[in-house]
Amino acid sequence: MVFKEQTFHGLEPEMEAEISNRASVEAAVANALVIAGGIDASDVEVTMENDQIVLSGTVGTVGEIERATVVAKAVEGVHAVRNRILLGGPPINDRH
Repeated sequence: MVFKEQTFHGLEPEMEAEISNRASVEAAVANALVIAGGIDASDVEVTMENDQIVLSGTVGTVGEIERATVVAKAVEGVHAVRNRILLGGPPINDRH
């Protein structure tokens, strides 16, 4: 049997370890947002694109948007944060 060197057309496939690391960073950021005070992250989605965390969804105040960025940047393994969170939910003080 003869083995040929692997060749890829276009982008190389992502390695499983890289996907696992990405998922663990996403989960760590999502968890940090949930336990952080001053933000209701129930409508916030955390994904990782290239080497940056992307936050999307809605919150009730501009302060919550800013707090989400600060919390995400503090998580180990996060190098950059792109915040796409919009105002849309009731403020955190008005929730029952």
